[in-house]
Amino acid sequence: MRKTKVLGAGVLAAAITLAGFAVAQSVTNLRGADVDEPVTTAEIPGTVDRRMQRNYRQQPPLIPHSIDQYQMDLKVNQCLACHDWTKAGERDAPTLSMTHYLDRDGAELDHIAGTRYFCNQCHVPQADALPLVDNIFQPSSTD
Repeated sequence: MRKTKVLGAGVLAAAITLAGFAVAQSVTNLRGADVDEPVTTAEIPGTVDRRMQRNYRQQPPLIPHSIDQYQMDLKVNQCLACHDWTKAGERDAPTLSMTHYLDRDGAELDHIAGTRYFCNQCHVPQADALPLVDNIFQPSSTD
């Protein structure tokens, strides 16, 4: 009886494994290519010269330039070279919102808060590119 259960469990495990391989063969990515197939993408179009409209209240602004070569790690944040409040005026760049200088308790800081240090957590470069999937998003107001 025990040998039958062990043998049955082994056959069941083999069947599940084979079924998993069969399912994995039919999985595709957003571009419709097989997940195992190497995907090359077209060059992303250049950035837009104008600021794009925000679609909802408190949407983080989009970045109107490329950040491909920007260093952003624990030691250096290249965005702050232009956008920190101490340099924005001389660089003719928009200043960070004052909310970026508040700690978790709401206390004002002279430097950017650690929770706001990695800009690309919220801000992304804007590009005039086609979406990968259909989108039915509607702005919160049409004013």
